[in-house]
Amino acid sequence: MTERRAPFWELKDLMLMVVLGVVFGFVYWVLVQAWNGLAVLMGPAGDLAQHVLLGGWLIVAPIVIAVVRRPFAGVVAEVIASVVEVIFLGSPVGPTLMIAAAIQGLGSELPFMVTRYRRFGWTVFALSGLLGAGLVFFYSAFRAGWYGQDILLLRLGMQLVSGAVLGGLLAKVVVDGLARTGVVDNFAIGPEVAGRG
Repeated sequence: MTERRAPFWELKDLMLMVVLGVVFGFVYWVLVQAWNGLAVLMGPAGDLAQHVLLGGWLIVAPIVIAVVRRPFAGVVAEVIASVVEVIFLGSPVGPTLMIAAAIQGLGSELPFMVTRYRRFGWTVFALSGLLGAGLVFFYSAFRAGWYGQDILLLRLGMQLVSGAVLGGLLAKVVVDGLARTGVVDNFAIGPEVAGRG
């Protein structure tokens, strides 16, 4: 199935990417609070709470990609969200969060890039979350000194599952929900939505 679209970014695509980046910057800040609460609840295993929720920090990339279908939209949206977290909401991670966001966004974007932004099924979304979580794991492991730990593979496994579920499959649920409302009909996703009807 081929779809016709303008060869260049349109203003509406840029605006949506920025708006969603900002909105999810606030959502990600809420996730930090959830992470802190979960870490307390998990007691001695509290350090693993970040891996349980990590996928939540990946969700904006596949949502934006699926709606506007433009190269690097996911990377930019993740970076915008991280800027909101760091500058406006005082994320405890600090400016290095922007590097992590770019890595997450790139990982999340890769499955869509490989399909030339033409496939948006459950498998592609799951791979998006999986790769986003996987790529950023190796950066985080370096920064946090996880290499050499006995639980390194446990950390990685938890993060990959979280990425696939929260950063991939949940994003697909959100995109399908947005499509059903009609609010994204004027974007690149529109012809696909019309084809379903």
